[in-house]
Amino acid sequence: MSFTLAIVGRPNVGKSTLFNRLVGRRLALVDDQPGVTRDLREGDARLADLRFTVIDTAGLEEATDDSLQGRMRRLTERAVEMADVSLFLIDGRAGVTAADQMFADILRRGGKPVVLGVNKAEGKAGEEGVLEAYGLGLGEPLRLSAEHGEGMDDLYRVLQPLADAFAERTAQDAPETDVALSEEEAEVGDEAAAPKPTRAKPLQIAVIGRPNAGKSTLINRILGEDRLLTGPEAGITRDAISVTTDWAGTPIRIFDTAGMRKKAKVTDKVEKLSVSDGLRAVRFAEVVVVLLDVEIPFEQQDLRIADFAETEGRAVVIAVNKWDLEEDKQDKLRELKERFEYALPQLRGAPLVTVSAKTGRGLDRLHGAILKAYDVWNRRVTTAKLNQWLGAMTEAHPPPAPGGRRIKLRYMTQVKTRPPGFVVMCSHPDLMPESYRRYLVNGLRDSFDMPGTPIRLTLRSQADKNPYKGKKYSTPSRLRKHTGKGPAGGA
Repeated sequence: MSFTLAIVGRPNVGKSTLFNRLVGRRLALVDDQPGVTRDLREGDARLADLRFTVIDTAGLEEATDDSLQGRMRRLTERAVEMADVSLFLIDGRAGVTAADQMFADILRRGGKPVVLGVNKAEGKAGEEGVLEAYGLGLGEPLRLSAEHGEGMDDLYRVLQPLADAFAERTAQDAPETDVALSEEEAEVGDEAAAPKPTRAKPLQIAVIGRPNAGKSTLINRILGEDRLLTGPEAGITRDAISVTTDWAGTPIRIFDTAGMRKKAKVTDKVEKLSVSDGLRAVRFAEVVVVLLDVEIPFEQQDLRIADFAETEGRAVVIAVNKWDLEEDKQDKLRELKERFEYALPQLRGAPLVTVSAKTGRGLDRLHGAILKAYDVWNRRVTTAKLNQWLGAMTEAHPPPAPGGRRIKLRYMTQVKTRPPGFVVMCSHPDLMPESYRRYLVNGLRDSFDMPGTPIRLTLRSQADKNPYKGKKYSTPSRLRKHTGKGPAGGA
């Protein structure tokens, strides 16, 4: 079992840059302005032969009230409690500040191992900061440059004995039944073809929507703890944070994303990075939950977000949040269904669920809707049933005959799932009108119980595969004397 390392320090000392360096990818948003990171982001880190979990945290603030900075500080303190080792990072060029001294005292009293790192210490500019760091009383400081990768060997030298001690302690404390259970789980996880989510391959869910729709609050309610930063301010979430958990017996990995405003209103650089990170999370997801605000549902931006999820080929579930604030629930639900059918015809039949992230009501229905959407997204139909269905559809409503030439649909098969993709062999596929294509797609939804999921239908021309077509016929020489054709027969 690997250990957990939390990177803590003041804002803008390079915590996210070091996090990206350790995980080997640009997972965390990085910018020159302080306070970009707000939530806890976890990643699988590699440092030579060490494998461990690293946590990127928000910058430690001096605020202790219920302000945004105060809530960020409490979340960072919680990460320190969760971690086995803390890497306290200071800015070598700025030197030791009063805030650094205060936070060093807090970490020292915590009783857990603390590694002191002086970032931005490349060259002579960071030498003074390194000397000042000795006064923090946290041992010998490490000279690091997260941006250039300097000092990683020194970090490895310090972490290796801590990792060995943690592994030895874990092996002594773990009962034998835990080892057997892990092997059993590993065998289950190797079944990559099985669509059922496992701990090795959990169901990937992304929650997207406009700012202040309640995405982080909803995920915290699913997790059963305040894992993500929440509050009345719009746009608190910046990174696309993923958390792995078991939800009602289903292993899931759920992504919290930044609120997506209209493109014209997004001018801040960090917000652009946040939206881009959220779009990337949608591409990683299998099921996308589009979260709406019951007070202003199906705004233009909501429709764009839902259409993007459908275009990316993800299973979509529409969830309407803050349902506890609605008084006339029956009339409102009827209105929501009517507007959904009118505004998003491409997702006709997708689940529409009302929830309250604040109270937790409706989460059981949301769980069931996600599993159903995931099942439909993986559905496969046999070729025999498809061609029988295609014959009935063309008989009930024959294809058009543009220019007097009837388009013939000859053969149909399913070529992929996730989402379901079908190919129809036909004549003149380029002349097929979009209306008839929609007729076939809607028929697939109704006949094979595939509501709401994106369906990809491709029309292809079935070329004649006769290798002798268009070639001049000639009789083989060994047959000429029997047929009387050609020079041997005197013809």
